[in-house]
Formats: sequence, structure tokens, C-alpha cells
Amino acid sequence: MITRQRRGMALLAVVPLLVGCSVGDIRRPPPTPAPVPSSATPSSPAPTRIAEIRASRLAVPERYDEPYVEFVGAVQGYALFASCEGLPPGPDCPALIFSTGDGGRSWQELRHPKPVADNQQLYAVPGMLALWAEPYGWWTSTDEGRTFQHSPGEAAPPQWQASQGRFQIIEKTGKVGRWTGKRLRPLATQPSLPRLDSLALGEGWMVRDGTEYRGPLVAAGAGEDGKPYAAISWDEGRRWQETPLPAPDGAVWMLRAESAAGELWLIGEAENRVEFPALWHLEGDTWRAVRAEGQPGAGRAVPLGAGIVAVVSSRGAGALLGDRYLDLSWPVTDRHYLRRLPDGTLFAGTSESILLGLGQFGDRTWVQVVLERD
Repeated sequence: MITRQRRGMALLAVVPLLVGCSVGDIRRPPPTPAPVPSSATPSSPAPTRIAEIRASRLAVPERYDEPYVEFVGAVQGYALFASCEGLPPGPDCPALIFSTGDGGRSWQELRHPKPVADNQQLYAVPGMLALWAEPYGWWTSTDEGRTFQHSPGEAAPPQWQASQGRFQIIEKTGKVGRWTGKRLRPLATQPSLPRLDSLALGEGWMVRDGTEYRGPLVAAGAGEDGKPYAAISWDEGRRWQETPLPAPDGAVWMLRAESAAGELWLIGEAENRVEFPALWHLEGDTWRAVRAEGQPGAGRAVPLGAGIVAVVSSRGAGALLGDRYLDLSWPVTDRHYLRRLPDGTLFAGTSESILLGLGQFGDRTWVQVVLERD
């Protein structure tokens, strides 16, 4: 899933937080989840106990601030210590990087290629680790941080751009582009939408007019009128079909398209990012609104596949299953930033803790990853 922030929003510097980073504009971090207001709703089940605590002590002095931690799957993750007492790294406090290949049971220090810089950031996707060291540029690694390639300048390096998929939003123009191996080239035919917020490519293959395609490709955006708009291409962007959406209860500020376990979803966020989002599920070539009796009035939603949407609210964790809402006994609170990793693992992070949800759909075993400093 590729998203584009709304116009007028400033690029934010990444502060060290134990939350995951979404893929999109490489220097634009995901929003830190705001506390979800409580509501008069039934209490959720007692939280499930954490099955395993994976604690490691790292050779990091206590003066370092909390790290930024990123997992790309159930086993591979990275931790960047990039500030001391709220100040950027310097000669007496260089940036430190650690990696894990066993789900946080053990960590190994990597050689940071540029440990002293005004601003340090870390981004990772399966098979690719990227570091931004302002003002010196980018360093990318395809061997889990053993070696790095330097790319000067502010523009995201081609290695990272290639990892974002064949179809991406061109930030400067807001158009749909196809990655050619060297640059993003705008498609000859563009979806007719008031604004493009996101793209999602289906995981299946299909044959249309005798040609095999990957997809479908979905483009989505919210107009200035607060209405959601979506278009579908069944032939990889050669032709687009506008697809009407059932009207949501409120205004939509940003419309995110997501592919999860072979399904395509639209998530309509309110401007305050607190109200429960509007949800649509693609069935054939029609979007069906998903709403359940008893769902929270505020919260966040993460599609899991099999028609299931995980929910985090002031009641804790829950799930939408068709027109039903169920409370879940996961050890996840409204303070966690919850997302589904490419291998299906759930990552739940706050500034104090990291949880990994292993398993499928709503059946999860939870482990906690703890990083202690010398």
C-alpha cells in the first residue's frame, strides 16, 4: 500500500519511537496514535497473557534515548539509537544500529555508515534497509546491514524506490506512475479522481482479453467535499473504471487502499484520525460497506484477510467479522500503533513496548520484545 499525505502537511522529523513505519514518502513517518476517547461500551475480555518475553541487553549507554524499532516480519527487525537526551547524535553520542534475525531473541550491532549527522532515520521493508543521515544522503543495504551503498542528495535512492512496487504515486505530480527500473513514469491513462491518496495492487493473477495481469490495481482518494472516490484498473493501469462507494456516515479526510491476504480494502479516515474509520471491502468489482452493531465510535482498523478487520480502541482489541463486532483478549491497547507486516505478523508498538502477534487472522500468539541498555 502506498499513501500520499494531504497537501499542506509539513514533512516531520522522525523522533525515536517504538512504532513501525509505513511505506510511502520515505521521509514521512506514520502518525503517532492519539489516545482514543472512552465511550460507554461493554468491557472487553481480560487481556491474553503474553506467551513469551524476549529480553536482550544491548551495549548502549544509558544516556541514549529510546530507540526507533522496525520489524519487517516475524523474525527480521532493526533498532536505531539516534539521540541522546533529546539531542541529535554527535561525536560523543554516535548513532547505533542493531539487527535481529530471530524475532528479537538476540540482537547484533551493525556498523553505521554515517553515525554522526543532524538527523538520523531508519526505514525497512523485506530485503531492504535504508538509512537517512541528513545532510549527507542515503545508505541502502540488501544484505541486512552487512554492507551499504551511499546515495547522496535528498531524493530517495533507486534501490529503495524499486522496493515500493511497480505502481507508485509520483509525489511531485500526484499521478499514478509505473517504476521502469530507473524512474517513475506516469501512466498514459490516469484515474479520474479529485485527489489521489493511495494505491493498492491485488495479490492475485487474472486473465482478461487473453492477457494475464496482476491485480486489480485500486486508486483511492478523498475529495475536498469529504466524499470518498475510488477507481479500479483490471489491466495494470491501461484503463480505469470509476467504482461508486456507499456513502459513509461522516466526512472522509484521507482514503487508504490496502491489500491484505488477497483482499482489497478501503479505509476512510476522519480528519482527527480518532473517529472510527469508514470501511469498504471489494467483492468482485463492487465495494461493500462494512459496519457492525456494537463497534466502537472511535478507534483504528487493520484488515487481516478472510473478511476480518482488527480494531484497536479504548476497549482494547476487537474484530469486525461481516456485520458482527467481537471483543478480543489481545494484550493491545489504544496506545499501540497496530499494523500488519508483509508476512502477516502483527506489529503493535508504543514508546515503551513492542508486541508481535504471531499466527493468522484473529488467532494470535503474542510475544513482547524488550531492549535493555547497559
